[in-house]
Amino acid sequence: MIVKALQFLGQGIVYAGMALWLGYFANQPVYNQLPPDMALVKLSVIHGAQHEGACRKRTQAELNALAPNMRAPLDCPRERLPVTIEVLLDGKLVYRESVQPAGLARGGKTRAYYKFQTGAGPHELEARLVDSARTEGYDYEKAVRIDLIPGENFVIDFRAELGGFKFLGRSVTDLPEN
Repeated sequence: MIVKALQFLGQGIVYAGMALWLGYFANQPVYNQLPPDMALVKLSVIHGAQHEGACRKRTQAELNALAPNMRAPLDCPRERLPVTIEVLLDGKLVYRESVQPAGLARGGKTRAYYKFQTGAGPHELEARLVDSARTEGYDYEKAVRIDLIPGENFVIDFRAELGGFKFLGRSVTDLPEN
């Protein structure tokens, strides 16, 4: 009986020690993702750009040469154009990249993710995107005024089906278009 009581007591001491050890390291050392006066801005883009070329109508001879289940009247290229993305903070370019579409045949969506730290406080933020063969201008662009608080995670998301860039943060004010 005394042996059983000592075993339970020993187990209790070991479990209490493990709980204290885990509790200490769950809270120490204190980790701060950002310095106290900084905020984080994240850009996320998943978008399928326009196709590289236009569809063409197949001739009757071409259709006859194909198997019956492959006789689509239009021959459309699978490849998509690269997507060019720019982000400006207070008029200064902080990110610019031309991202190729995914997949072996370059027929998938383009995926881009970028994050950067900036000082808390008011800023002007502009996001631009080109998903076509145009050589000047942008297919999508939006400028906003933001007021970041220390430690804030501000997100720039792109949704073509919702009209383009969406800014997700505490304080966002649209700027007039140029």
